[in-house]
Amino acid sequence: METIGLIIGGSDCPASDRRTFDRANPITRELATRAAAASIADAERAADAAAAAFVNWSDMAPNQRRKLLSASADALEGAADDIVEAMATEIGATETWARFNVKLAADMLREAASMTTQIAGQVIPSNRPGSLAMAIRQPAGVVLSIAPWNAPVILGVRALAMPLACGNTVVMKSSEICPRTHRLVVDAVRSSGLPDGVLNLVSNAPEDAGTLVEALIAHPAVRRVNFTGSTRVGRVIAETAARHLKPVLLELGGKAPLIVLDDADIDQAVGAAAFGAFMNQGQICMSTERIIVDNKIADTFVAELAAKARSLTSGEPRSGNCPLGSVVDETAAQRLRELVNDAVEKGADLVAGGGIQGTIMEATVLDKVTPTMKIYSDESFGPVVSVVRSGSLDESVRIANDTEYGLSAAVFGKDTMRALSVARRIQSGICHINGPTVHDEAQMPFGGVKASGYGRFGGQAAIEEFTELRWITMQDGPVHYPI
Repeated sequence: METIGLIIGGSDCPASDRRTFDRANPITRELATRAAAASIADAERAADAAAAAFVNWSDMAPNQRRKLLSASADALEGAADDIVEAMATEIGATETWARFNVKLAADMLREAASMTTQIAGQVIPSNRPGSLAMAIRQPAGVVLSIAPWNAPVILGVRALAMPLACGNTVVMKSSEICPRTHRLVVDAVRSSGLPDGVLNLVSNAPEDAGTLVEALIAHPAVRRVNFTGSTRVGRVIAETAARHLKPVLLELGGKAPLIVLDDADIDQAVGAAAFGAFMNQGQICMSTERIIVDNKIADTFVAELAAKARSLTSGEPRSGNCPLGSVVDETAAQRLRELVNDAVEKGADLVAGGGIQGTIMEATVLDKVTPTMKIYSDESFGPVVSVVRSGSLDESVRIANDTEYGLSAAVFGKDTMRALSVARRIQSGICHINGPTVHDEAQMPFGGVKASGYGRFGGQAAIEEFTELRWITMQDGPVHYPI
């Protein structure tokens, strides 16, 4: 099998010591990808290459960066078939999920392209006569971008599009779980004519991830870090970045609640809940993990949700048009089995699904979940959703906020002003009224609160993350100094 190489300074190269690592297909256990296992020296060379390319790239006119990023979006769409195959073999993703990844990621590149002329400052009135005071946004430098496996094209592109649009250069560390998919993303972006060194790619063996990331954060040229992934790893990255006084944007785990009020349209709520819980096998940071339903409508809602879940088949993504594919690996499948068993043993009703064959799991619904069960608080990151019954609106809000996480949320109710009042009380970075918890648009400020991280991807908010705000004055006229 061809080895996926590193991209450093425009060159496709092996690891300096020729080491590689393998990624297996989670379903068949056959070899999916063999990739270069970068050393610390390789990572430092990538950061050096990005630093060397920064001067010219940051000085490039915004319309030139816009043209290149727009062309990258076209190239990414042209690589869709290869990406579908790579995502199926590396992470067991369905074709529907893979093509959605490509579509949204292309939108993100085009949105980033449009932002190159929106990196604006301001003139600020000065108390000093003859002084023109300006707040100017400038590129920060080299950005370390770390993307996960679960939405590899969307999150891979998100990690690099706005940094590039703002005039930064990038070192992207690909996921050990989907190195081929991330390489296809970088190849598409670079194929637009991106200058050498502007976008670099390093892949690493799983056991080397910690030391490699630490070395990259410590590199003097790296001025920003963005990471999407687990809260556990995010804490380590935040601590490392803090030691080096480097800003970091973190989008971490979630335990998204969907509140169904007593006046909700049940059909609409069921459809959104099923989509949010089971799309990509529930392996999305925004996935609906908890459905908080008013007791008055709970029986009807649960019956309809269970029927919907039973209608969703799961299977090998390359053999048919199953809505659900594979979870990421056998360890994840075993953890999901344990969460379901723990809930049932402690009194939850398994009203749909529960079956697991290898890494293929049925769409699963647990009713009457309580805080005594692990799944009440633990992020499942799989096709399992918990129903928690509530006796009042205030109790629903309390349950929604009874978690360390705070990324996405949703509220369903026909009285939209009442639903809005509930949404405003939920502790999350994102909340949708009469819409699913899984929703993303390139121009929106995307991010969480509490253990779901801090900082925002998307649109104007991302400009603030990936630029330095400088105060510059131009002074004229006579001045009297006190000494």
